[in-house]
Amino acid sequence: MTGSVAIIGLGNMGGGMAANLVKNGYAVRAFDLSDEALARAEAAGCTRAASAAAAVSGAHAVVTMLPAGKHVEAVYTDEVFAAAAAGTLFLDCSTIDVATARRVSEAATAQGFDMVDAPVSGGIAAAAGGTLTFMVGGSDAAFERARPILSAMGKAVIHAGGAGTGQGAKICNNMLLGATMIATCEAFAMAQKLGLDPQTFYDISSVSSGQSWSMTSYCPLPGVGPATPADNDYQGGFAVALMLKDLKLATQAAQSVDASVPMGNAAEALYQAFASSGQGSRDFSAIIKMLG
Repeated sequence: MTGSVAIIGLGNMGGGMAANLVKNGYAVRAFDLSDEALARAEAAGCTRAASAAAAVSGAHAVVTMLPAGKHVEAVYTDEVFAAAAAGTLFLDCSTIDVATARRVSEAATAQGFDMVDAPVSGGIAAAAGGTLTFMVGGSDAAFERARPILSAMGKAVIHAGGAGTGQGAKICNNMLLGATMIATCEAFAMAQKLGLDPQTFYDISSVSSGQSWSMTSYCPLPGVGPATPADNDYQGGFAVALMLKDLKLATQAAQSVDASVPMGNAAEALYQAFASSGQGSRDFSAIIKMLG
C-alpha cells in the first residue's frame, strides 16, 4: 500500500480520481454530501467517511475536488486544517479563483502544511481513465511530494510555479479553449453557407493554418473527425455551465492584473447567452447551434 489519501468531493471528476487512486495502491477514505456518490466510491474500493474531518484524520494526503472557491476555503478552514495530522499534504484539484487558492495555501503554510493547487484538464472521461493533465502551483518541495499522487490520476503533471499558478494556467488555458471553439464553430457554419461540405472543410483546415484542438480533437459537428460529444447530441463532455464558470474566473483574474482579454470577454458573453437560453448542461461545443 502506497499510503492513505482522503478525497473530498466525489462528483463526475472526483469519483473517477478516487477510483484511480485505489487502482494505484492507495488506501482512500472518501467523503461527499451525496450518498449516491459515496456509494459509487465504495464500489470502487474507497472507504466511506462520515464527514470531511473523519476522512482527513490519519491521512497522509488530502485531495479536494469542489465546485468553487468558497467551498474550498470553507472545507479547509472549518474542517481540514483542524483534523489533519502534522505533515499532511494538501492537493486542491478544484478550479477556483487565483486569490482564494493563494489565500488557502498561505493559511496552510502558516500552520506548517505543504499545499498545492492542482486543477485538471481532460474532462470526465480522462478522470475515469486516469489520463488527466494537472497544472500545479506550489513550492518545489510540495510539488515533489504531490507528484506521485497526481501521477496516479493523470498522464501529465506539470509544475507551473508558486501558489496560485496552477489555477492561473487552468483559466488561461480554458479561456483560450472557449474562444477557439467559438471561432471553430463560426468557421464551420460559414463554410457550409458558402457551399463547402463539412468533411471537406475539415480535411483542408485540419492540415492548414486554421488547425486547432477544437477542430481536430473536438470537432463541433457530428460525423466529422474523431468521435466527440457532437456525435451524441452534445451530451457528456464539458458542460456549457462549466466553461462559463471558467471564463468568468478568467475575466476576474484579468481585471485583477489589468490584462486586456477582448476575445476572452467576447467568449464569456456568448457562452452566457447560450447558457441563459437553457443550454447550460450541453457540451460547450453545442454553441455551434447558436452560431450556425
